Amino acid sequence: MTCSGSTSARKPNLGRPTLIRVELPTAVDRELDELARRFGQPVTVDAPIDDSFKDPIWKRDRFGEVCMVIHRRGGGLLLSIKTFYPRGAFRLPTGGIHHGEGVYDALVREAHEETGLVTTVDRFLARIAYHPLSRPGAEPVFHTFAFLLNEVRGTLGALDESERIEAWKEVAVADLPAVADTLDDLKTQGAEDIGGDWRAWGKFRAVVHRVVHQALTSPA
Repeated sequence: MTCSGSTSARKPNLGRPTLIRVELPTAVDRELDELARRFGQPVTVDAPIDDSFKDPIWKRDRFGEVCMVIHRRGGGLLLSIKTFYPRGAFRLPTGGIHHGEGVYDALVREAHEETGLVTTVDRFLARIAYHPLSRPGAEPVFHTFAFLLNEVRGTLGALDESERIEAWKEVAVADLPAVADTLDDLKTQGAEDIGGDWRAWGKFRAVVHRVVHQALTSPA
């Protein structure tokens, strides 16, 4: 995992085994620059990943996702687990950014649909580009943009039943590395097919938790 001052983000193509290298739309790059001006410069990371699973990194309906780091009024950060996940695989909630959709619009939409809470955006925490280990030197296949949000009001619960969220829990910032360690070493497979090994998915999901912890604990 490599940290740097900036990342040249790209849009992935799901059609394996050939990876088509397509520039991230100029409008997205411009929006990310504007979000950094509004909410602070994010930690920028290039992360090599085992790309031997499909969901979500090879899904054609998105080029990336927002990660919602929701700071609850009681002080904890919100994690969720879905009904079909490997046991113990709690994680920070995420939501896809569809082609033609703004990053900020996706963030607001996904935060409300997935949690039912009204939130405000506090900080732009992280910008992660994932590079496939199957193709050394290839462009990123997926992107995560993590934001810190503050809970304002509402009752916790997914508005979209298709999310199939089984349970929620809250953790301290200091617990995020342990959450990452659990994801990095999943002991069981999930109950649904994600087009590959759930253990590779867990290692992919671990990345953002470590980067968010870095962003939240590093001096401003």
